[in-house]
Amino acid sequence: MSVGMAFCDQITLAPIARDAGVAAETRAAFAGWPAALEDLVAGAAGSAPFLDLLLRREGDWLRALANRDADAIFDSVLNELPVDPAISPAVALRQAKRRVALICALADLGGVWDLEQVTGALTRFADRAVQVALRHLFLAELARGKMPDLTAEDMGTCGGMFVLAMGKMGALELNYSSDIDLICLFDEDRHAAENLAEIRRGFVRITQGLIRMLSEVTEQGYVLRTDLRLRPDPSVTPVCFGADAAERYYESFGRTWERAAFIKARVCGGDMAAGEAFLKQLLPFVWRRHLDFVAIGEAHDMRLRIREHKGIGERISIPGFNLKLGPGGIREIEFFAQTRQLICGGRDAGLRHRGTLAALAALAEKGWIAEGDAAKLSEAYREYRRIEHRIQMTDDAQTHALPEQDDKRARLAALCGEGDLARFDAGLLARLEKVRDLTEQFFGDRNGQAAKAEPDEFFARPGDVRAMTERWERLPALRSERARQIFHRLLPDIFARMGQAADPDEACQQFDAFLGGLPAGVQLFALFEANRKLLDLLVDICATAPGLAQYLGQNSAVFDAVLGRGFFAPQGSVDDLQAGFDAVLDAAGSYEQMLDLARSCVKEQQFRTGVQMLRQVIAPQEAGEAYSRIAEACLRSLLPRVAANLATRHGPMPGRGAVVLAMGKFASGEMSVSSDLDLIMVYDADGTEQSAGPRPLFATQYYARLTQALVSALSVQTAQGAIYKIDLRLRPSGQKGPVAVSLDGFSAYQRDQAWTWEHMALCRARVVAGQDGLARMVEAAIGEALGRPKQAAKVLADLAEMRSRLAEANAEAEADIWEVKLGRGRLLDIEMLLQAGMLLHYVPLRQKPKAMLEHLAACGWLGSEQAARLAHALTLFADFQQVARLGVQGKFSAAVAGHGLLALLDRVCGAEAGSLPALLAAASGEAAAIVDGVVTGEAGAQR
Repeated sequence: MSVGMAFCDQITLAPIARDAGVAAETRAAFAGWPAALEDLVAGAAGSAPFLDLLLRREGDWLRALANRDADAIFDSVLNELPVDPAISPAVALRQAKRRVALICALADLGGVWDLEQVTGALTRFADRAVQVALRHLFLAELARGKMPDLTAEDMGTCGGMFVLAMGKMGALELNYSSDIDLICLFDEDRHAAENLAEIRRGFVRITQGLIRMLSEVTEQGYVLRTDLRLRPDPSVTPVCFGADAAERYYESFGRTWERAAFIKARVCGGDMAAGEAFLKQLLPFVWRRHLDFVAIGEAHDMRLRIREHKGIGERISIPGFNLKLGPGGIREIEFFAQTRQLICGGRDAGLRHRGTLAALAALAEKGWIAEGDAAKLSEAYREYRRIEHRIQMTDDAQTHALPEQDDKRARLAALCGEGDLARFDAGLLARLEKVRDLTEQFFGDRNGQAAKAEPDEFFARPGDVRAMTERWERLPALRSERARQIFHRLLPDIFARMGQAADPDEACQQFDAFLGGLPAGVQLFALFEANRKLLDLLVDICATAPGLAQYLGQNSAVFDAVLGRGFFAPQGSVDDLQAGFDAVLDAAGSYEQMLDLARSCVKEQQFRTGVQMLRQVIAPQEAGEAYSRIAEACLRSLLPRVAANLATRHGPMPGRGAVVLAMGKFASGEMSVSSDLDLIMVYDADGTEQSAGPRPLFATQYYARLTQALVSALSVQTAQGAIYKIDLRLRPSGQKGPVAVSLDGFSAYQRDQAWTWEHMALCRARVVAGQDGLARMVEAAIGEALGRPKQAAKVLADLAEMRSRLAEANAEAEADIWEVKLGRGRLLDIEMLLQAGMLLHYVPLRQKPKAMLEHLAACGWLGSEQAARLAHALTLFADFQQVARLGVQGKFSAAVAGHGLLALLDRVCGAEAGSLPALLAAASGEAAAIVDGVVTGEAGAQR
């Protein structure tokens, strides 16, 4: 459409006239105008009696403006509405309605506007009508003296009253003869408590007047049919009531259909700021954080109830078919899009579109539906709405039913530009059937009988499995009838998948542990039913990682993450992770909610990493780096929030602030799923004695409180559990020292007092969160402490003493072949050797042991053969430990691990079946000999 082009020149289509006489009269009335306009008005009047009436009544107005473009004609209608609220707009609104109906119909039929322009124009008029009427009625109520505390200066906000447009009006999708669904509320906080009752009565009168002014039919017609039944509990609530009361209702009693309705909600009149604030408060009600697959079943039930109430069957027959509510029709597409939005929109704000077409496009772009399906549904939706408009243009009737009689349906086809009724019916039928088939695949048959699950076909001990299934009926996860129905439909599929495991009986036992840990099952079972690939993943976990299966039973919400498009993609940087965490935590309504959200974020990312390792998408070493990035991003996100919370009571951090120093495997990027965080908090008060806040603290107290608050934020059990266990024992002076250490104290201790083992631990230390300037100062202090010359004899003697003490303390662990951390020649032993070497040949690496190993070989402290054998042992033990800790919670044994995990460990470690214990023993033996040789000074002979 070219802006500024005359309406006559914008016309590209024309309907077919069924009544030649009416068409000829209309053509004569527009004689002398371009042929395109004559054809358009003749076809419109000749097939739609209502448009014929409008053209007779408003023909002079149209002819006066026909040389302007369609947008300008429409805008002139809105601009002519009275702006003075003292003037009653009742007559002007009805005239405007007629003219809007005429220009929208002709722009639609003439191909001048597309669907969005037509529905957008209809909605813009509805918005303006509500605003004009509301301002007039508010002023009239003020004039009656019935609105205490309010004056004419409150006109702009209508004294805190606001109107929400719901349904198609909220989505800018009004149809040609649509009613408008409104909810009228007011901001109670604007008014003194003693005036609320009177104010409420005034707003009720305004709302009642609004309905009359818009809906009442006079000799001038009507403006808009108006419906207030979408408000909370309409049978008992007034037509306008307080926003706080409405919010409490939705939080306590809101149902899925009301959540769906608020997807489209939009403020259309009155106090826009108060309305936007109300909608923001409702976001947690509408958009659930976790994927909400129960919504599918509820939407399916709603569809069936609507059809039953309206007497609409499952069969598609074109004569009399309800294009809105019938199978394969408009509502099916809307339900399809809205239900998907409810499921996923809590996690992805990019899906929160009010309009159906925009929602389908976003769902396809984000990978929640196939692009081809979105295209088919969008095309069908446009065509349905186009036909719906023509049904309503015929007689201005609020109907969505195709005419029963052939001659009337032929009139409808003619309005659509189709002269062949059989072809029109056949094309529409084919489209409806295609949409029905597509949407039914999504909603599915959730009322059918479940197939019987027979364990004999899949399990070696079917009797044991039957006993388990009988016990399942008493578990909390299957407490509700709905949960049992869904689960029983799933069970044959679950058994079939278990039958493909290396040991089906073992997989079933782990599934039993998973099921026993679930506090509830409806949501998760509904998710499995909608996404059967998740069953594959669950069975895979049960068959190979029993510990992860138990974890899932207690943290089933992490399954949500699997459905994200990037679940199996590379993780991204710490900055990427932190940005994602920050976006989620920023939405928290309270400090406690923020802590719960932090736990959810970390658990989802840890689960993602574990599954990627389990599926061998990433190697164990990459998993260690990923777990460590998750912890670092978590600390970066939490520290400023914990500090801000503390600052509300005690003021901001005094001096230069604080940094968190990571130690151990966190520092070197080798964490496992169960790793603790070894941390040291270092601060610099920079001469500031105390904080400046409502309750000031001395700097030492302040940073101790900050450390304790951070530890609590990470480790305290909330409804979502804990995030990490925290270990502060590596701080200066260990458990006897303060939980937070000053920069000067840290530097002096590391320079003058630290033991050899403390400097060894410092070799991997790095700052992971806090102020950049202070971080550089801490790094410099570490470099100074480690860079000072060390006596080789003392370092090796101290190392020998440490090894002796550890051997004595861990004699039982050393006898366990599966224990790869503790014992001679194992992980800790090798790592201590390398750290000792770094003290003697220091460079500021502070990376993984493997990097230390390469440096020490390059400088000649270790021979190349020694380095190669130690590297092999490090990789073998680290890979084994990473997978074993994912698969088993607690002490590892072959019996606990099961066949599936042992087979995975064989693959990861490069061992032949059954040979892994011997491989581990050989590697530890070789490594122990090398470490012994270096520590006792015999390395030179071996080199």
